[in-house]
Amino acid sequence: MGENLHQLQTEMRNAASEQLDQMSALEIVTLMNQEDQKVAQAVQQVLPEVAQSVELIAEALNKGGRLFYIGAGTSGRLGVLDAAECPPTFGTDPALIQGIIAGGPAALTIAVEGAEDSLALGQEDIRERGVQAGDVVVGIAASGRTPYVIGALAEARARSAVTISLSCNPDSDINQEADVCINLSVGPEVVTGSTRLKAGSATKMVLNMLTTASMVRAGKVYGNWMVNVQATNHKLKERAKHIVMQVTGVDYPEAERLITEAMGDVKLAIVMQKSGLPRAEAVERLQRAGSKVRPAIEDVLGEQSS
Repeated sequence: MGENLHQLQTEMRNAASEQLDQMSALEIVTLMNQEDQKVAQAVQQVLPEVAQSVELIAEALNKGGRLFYIGAGTSGRLGVLDAAECPPTFGTDPALIQGIIAGGPAALTIAVEGAEDSLALGQEDIRERGVQAGDVVVGIAASGRTPYVIGALAEARARSAVTISLSCNPDSDINQEADVCINLSVGPEVVTGSTRLKAGSATKMVLNMLTTASMVRAGKVYGNWMVNVQATNHKLKERAKHIVMQVTGVDYPEAERLITEAMGDVKLAIVMQKSGLPRAEAVERLQRAGSKVRPAIEDVLGEQSS
């Protein structure tokens, strides 16, 4: 794999930045901005594969499965970041969506040399997490050839998990172990080989889509409100109240009362107000609706109108 590294798109030299060291600060950032505009276009080209992945992830989560991101270096850090942001945003259990990085947590801040080159380490990390049928594993590698990720996807596939590859090179090696392949084409980087730039931005955009769209499909969003938000600090507590105000039309004191009665559960507060049901009955309705706000409300209102 090493002998053709220079032929990878992510390792090629960008003609527009050949005189980068002679440019002014404004010229450098202008060029970077111009190159970054190609990122969204590259993501647009793979939307069918991203959507297919979302459906697989949402189906798995709805059936009790888990989502794992696994990668090395920048790719691993981006996966860990996206996974870590799901609990506060969507109220998910931290075990539901997990990020795994080669070299472990220490590699988030300090490069762990050699970890990405080990097939066995990738396999071991998948085994340690107890990946099984019903889970989804997304292997992330900008180069598309990272041995650690190849080993992880191979082990996940052997355990009958759904596997998805995410890379920034066509015909990536990690595709061989994937049920769905997402191959972004962002072109050579402004600093040759520095995949924390366009490749990293494109990867982050796709990861945003995978979790956000999956959470929407799984009923964690009502309209475009993050009704599963966990009010763990002042800002989020205020956001929870304002969501209830916007969804139901009540004033601030009433929203505060509803949130308090619902013990901070935005979804429950909304169902209580919209249906007129007391807390215990609203809880039961939400449970019957799979913890989804819209079906719970429509169920009650349908009964009331019949």
